[in-house]
Amino acid sequence: MQFDDDADLDTSEVQDVRGSRIPGGRATVGGGIAGLVALILGLLFGVGPEQLGLSDGGPATTPTASTAAQVEQSCRTGKDANTRDDCRTVAVVNSVQDFWRQEFQRRQGTYTPSRTVLFSDRIGTACGSATSAVGPFYCPGDRQVYLDLGFFDELRTKFGSSGGPFAQAYVVAHEYGHHVQDLMGTLNRSQDGRTGSDSNAVRVELQADCYAGVWAHHATTTPDESTGRPLITSLTQADIRDGLDAAAAVGDDRIQEKFQGRVTPESWTHGSAAQRQQWFTTGFRSGDMADCNTFR
Repeated sequence: MQFDDDADLDTSEVQDVRGSRIPGGRATVGGGIAGLVALILGLLFGVGPEQLGLSDGGPATTPTASTAAQVEQSCRTGKDANTRDDCRTVAVVNSVQDFWRQEFQRRQGTYTPSRTVLFSDRIGTACGSATSAVGPFYCPGDRQVYLDLGFFDELRTKFGSSGGPFAQAYVVAHEYGHHVQDLMGTLNRSQDGRTGSDSNAVRVELQADCYAGVWAHHATTTPDESTGRPLITSLTQADIRDGLDAAAAVGDDRIQEKFQGRVTPESWTHGSAAQRQQWFTTGFRSGDMADCNTFR
């Protein structure tokens, strides 16, 4: 996966609060046993803590401005994205939103941008407080994506993913799939309180995987709004395999087998490894979001 070295990155789409102190509230899922429980339940690549039962119930908190602001200072061009994980995240966010902005326009709709917040350890959001243990998530309350970059290491070391730049891109694109669902009014279908292999919660997650595949299909042909050239210049079959491997690694069945020694489909919230791969592949092959109807 390669980016145009000369492209200018839009850091306004990513807020870097790593190292900031988050005022108020308490994180409700931490490391150790609590974090392991979160992993067993498969609360990864999902939506806000209040929908995962992780909200502290107190007033919403917001991240403070980072004193480091590493992204704003260091992530200027596509060349930076080719060498740094945080800059790569900025570039992927830019590419994903370029695509959805143009896709909504093609469909006579209006795309409202979503910002990604990079944090470390814990974060306060409009959906409640959470820690890194819940994995990346989208909060419909403030329409932002939250990501601790340390998760990418855990994806490889704890979950057995092959890793790689496109595995990281898949995670980001999945979260923006939730944002697309939010804009289209389908995200709330996951809030009926049901779990299981045929639940709306699973169908919403699989659709977000499919939307990630749709973006990937168009990633090397979507023009960046500032240059008119695609921000992503190369996406190989090896990259796609890394994305599929990441999708499988966070399937509910794989996580349950690894952390609790048995598979319980009635508690699934995200879908099996095979389902996640299938729906990403569906979107990637067709490039048409109309093929992502997981509710039929």
